Amino acid sequence: MRIAVVKYNAGNTKSVSFALKRLGVEPIITSDHDEISGSDKVIFPGVGEASSTMSHLRSENLDKLLPELQQPVLGICLGMQVMCSYSEEGNTDCLGIFKQIVRRLPESEKVPHIGWNQLDNLKSALFYRAAEGDYAYYLHSYFVPINNLTVATTHYSAPVSAAIQKDNFFGVQFHPEKSGEVGSGVLQCFLEL
Repeated sequence: MRIAVVKYNAGNTKSVSFALKRLGVEPIITSDHDEISGSDKVIFPGVGEASSTMSHLRSENLDKLLPELQQPVLGICLGMQVMCSYSEEGNTDCLGIFKQIVRRLPESEKVPHIGWNQLDNLKSALFYRAAEGDYAYYLHSYFVPINNLTVATTHYSAPVSAAIQKDNFFGVQFHPEKSGEVGSGVLQCFLEL
């Protein structure tokens, strides 16, 4: 199985790669269009900032490639957010795969949201190995509100999307690569799609 981890100007590609290696998969970390298109699965990780990420994706024409992919694609944290239509972070037009607006967490809460929170309302094949109430690790200042694509929620001042899904595209706000057995289970489920 060929797994491509999209290489761009964001962090956590190495930690995602290590998590996949623990599952017995040797991923390709690449921005090469042919390698990405020819992979069985694509993971679009993310730690960084939306506007600079989108600038980099546009410079590599990845903004055109990623929405056209037919194989399963998993966006993680910022990866999920820039798969949406628009982010309030830097007033950024994003990839538009998920027709959603990414909002800033309210100032009334501790921002960024760092730490472990429960996963609830699980409605995706990504969570076959998870149970309602399992904990996952989060690190973010922006979020996707609950919507018709939400397939898992978490509660931080109010319920927010922990995961969204449309066709072959999946997004998780939490970091499966840092979420212990629960996160490994999510990655394994993605590999088995």
